[in-house]
Amino acid sequence: MSEKWIPLEVADCDANPFVQFRRWFDEAKGEMLERDAVSVATSTLDGKPSSRMVLLRHVDDHSVGWFTNYESRKGRQLEANPFASLLWYCEPLGRQVRMEGGVAKMTAAESDAYFATRARGSQLGAHASAQSSAIASREELEDRVRAFDVEFARRDVPRPAFWGGYRLTPNRFEFWQHRDDRLHDRVVYLPASEGWSLERQAP
Repeated sequence: MSEKWIPLEVADCDANPFVQFRRWFDEAKGEMLERDAVSVATSTLDGKPSSRMVLLRHVDDHSVGWFTNYESRKGRQLEANPFASLLWYCEPLGRQVRMEGGVAKMTAAESDAYFATRARGSQLGAHASAQSSAIASREELEDRVRAFDVEFARRDVPRPAFWGGYRLTPNRFEFWQHRDDRLHDRVVYLPASEGWSLERQAP
């Protein structure tokens, strides 16, 4: 009986890794509970890594991105060492995509535009949560949310200056397809003089 996984051949991959990613991302629609979930790994200058799940909220022909508190642990690490690795995993289709590269903040206008689309509760939460800092209790956090709800009553909630987007510009992609017997397909994209070079790597 043949395996259920769809083979990944270099010849079948788009020459542009962003197009290939969007292809896989589109094929995952309806297959996952949270298709936008990705793991972002950052590290300190002395090489101590940390990772966490965020929501992928930006993809264009040059970069991918997410939004967060700039004063969080990941924000502080990116300020000191502006490089990151992002992992998107689609378990139902046996696929993962890794992206690595430099990271920069999005413009204030881009962050404002996204912030305006968030639910009011999430907007208030962004103001109330000093992300990654110690708090005495959940009640303290909920009290802060209520206070900001009063402060911004009957008007739009503005984006806090410490909250916004990050854009990762990849210089390496890896597309990984699960196969039987651990003989997985791995296709790596690296920058070339024109566009990208593609190579198959051993699983």
